[in-house]
Amino acid sequence: MEDSGRTTVRKTVRSMAITAVAVMVILECAAAAEQLHKVGSRGWIPDYNYTDWLNQRHEHFYVGDWLLFVFDKHSYNVLEVNETNYENCNDQGFIKNITRGGRDVVQLTEARPYYFLSSGGYCWGGMKVAINVEDLAPAPAPASTKNVSPSNILSRQMIVLIAFCVAMAWFVLFL
Repeated sequence: MEDSGRTTVRKTVRSMAITAVAVMVILECAAAAEQLHKVGSRGWIPDYNYTDWLNQRHEHFYVGDWLLFVFDKHSYNVLEVNETNYENCNDQGFIKNITRGGRDVVQLTEARPYYFLSSGGYCWGGMKVAINVEDLAPAPAPASTKNVSPSNILSRQMIVLIAFCVAMAWFVLFL
């Protein structure tokens, strides 16, 4: 009878450990998804004000983030250009052609302004966007340790790491 009780406890602990690991994976996937920004609420289309779209988002773009351009690849394209070409809707001498299949991503690898437009005259119809990319800002240090809760001090990564260690400890001790 005692063996049956231990087996039940082991199964419960194993289930808890698996659940903890699954939750950590989901949290990390959610964190990664936060770094993917779809350009435009309706995608990469003409007659759309991407400056207004950026202002409404109140969001920052950081090194390592990704932009997702969703568009009809038979009608439009996405070109990275310099500031002068962006201002003049000039698609000649572009830096990079992002266009692949109409659901295209580009990683923002440097802290600088990025300029994108669509050629074929669509830039004049609003198909252009300027993205200012910042370095990741370090988390501010607390002014004092008085009245500071642990959740304000620990980063999300530390919490995930601690949860993982606890789950593994349970797994090892009881299985």
